[in-house]
Amino acid sequence: MALLRQDEAFAILKKVLGYSKAEGCEANLNSSRDGNIRYARNTVTTSGLVNDMTLVVASNYGKRQGTATINELDDVSLEKIVRRSEALAKLAPENPEFIEVLGPQEYLKSKSYFDSTAAITPEYRAQAAADSIEPSRKKKLVAAGFLEDSAGFQSMMNSKGLKAYHRSTGVDFSVTVRTEDGTGSGYALRDYNDSDRLDTAKASKIAIDKAERSKNARAIEPGKYTVILEPAASIGLLQNMMFNFDGRQADEGRSFLAKPGGGVKLGEKIVDERVTLYSDPTNPEIPVSPWSGDGRRRERTVWVEKGVVKNLYYSRYWAQKKSVKAIPFPANGVMEGGDESLKALIKGTKKGVLLTRTWYIRTVDPQTLLYTGLTRDGTFFIENGKIAFPVKNMRFNESPVIMLNNLEALGKPERINGNLVPPMKIRDFTFTSLSDAV
Repeated sequence: MALLRQDEAFAILKKVLGYSKAEGCEANLNSSRDGNIRYARNTVTTSGLVNDMTLVVASNYGKRQGTATINELDDVSLEKIVRRSEALAKLAPENPEFIEVLGPQEYLKSKSYFDSTAAITPEYRAQAAADSIEPSRKKKLVAAGFLEDSAGFQSMMNSKGLKAYHRSTGVDFSVTVRTEDGTGSGYALRDYNDSDRLDTAKASKIAIDKAERSKNARAIEPGKYTVILEPAASIGLLQNMMFNFDGRQADEGRSFLAKPGGGVKLGEKIVDERVTLYSDPTNPEIPVSPWSGDGRRRERTVWVEKGVVKNLYYSRYWAQKKSVKAIPFPANGVMEGGDESLKALIKGTKKGVLLTRTWYIRTVDPQTLLYTGLTRDGTFFIENGKIAFPVKNMRFNESPVIMLNNLEALGKPERINGNLVPPMKIRDFTFTSLSDAV
């Protein structure tokens, strides 16, 4: 399915609005082409390609709103979906938090579409898998991985004159390599907008090396350790923290940013002064749509600057209620770091633990952002600046807020899950028990 140009998408949306008889109407037309290949035990198991285009129409009468969805774009279907959304709106109860659609907006330019990714073929996917499988097989290791690529557009138009259109592409690759006896495991994760930057062989080599080096891991006593977190080990904790920068949650006392007795921690220092977090839809390393799902303009927004909370995000309703700027939820994140490599961080560590990856992260206490989770796919003991031996995986109980207050050093940021995150050295990271998982 060919992706519609802006003028083609807008022509359809304009026709949709022309059928509307409601007090307000908003239409979203989105399309995607998603390809994938999966392999396990050094053999491709599935591959596929999915094309989809969806039209969502929301109509409102006062504070009553109805939404309907369709994937047929002929004139009869377009009118039918508008009538359906209007009928649902008339049946719906009033929503006390309903906010009328936005008027025209000016958006930043963000280049997140690349022809290289949009042109990915089944042959490309097969070669990408082979470049991971073959070096693993040669070393008598077992690889399992998944590659997914996408190309699509988002567009919207409403009865107040707002128009928005954005094209994007992306490719995501993950691989786990294990020893045949199951005692060693390595992992690597890569994601880009531009598939020309992806090298599955290079990524797999990292996983292969970790699998070989993590065989026959030793147990160490749980407790507090200095750790070096690779980006794949810290991203889950950091993203969980960012999910809790919601202004309403803080105002209502349901967040770690709520003050005891009332108020929020805007303007207060909560982490080490070396920590600065921001989002930017136009960042060339992690470009995203310059507008949010409800049409709000995204722009560079600093959330934490030198350890101090600078902004929170809000729904339009809550922002209006509190008379603050309606900053939308961020679509990407950047944590500033230093210039040191991961190797340099290890070299500067007398005694500690290197974490490749964390997973199965679950909330223990939302008020303090305490989480529990497990290490996996390559955990190593560091002694006198060198990897000394592999260690068995462990369960941890840790808060990203406490973690970022125990910061020792930051490395050079790397792209991970659509974000830029540095490897980091943290003191007093809490391991609570051993895990038999590899």
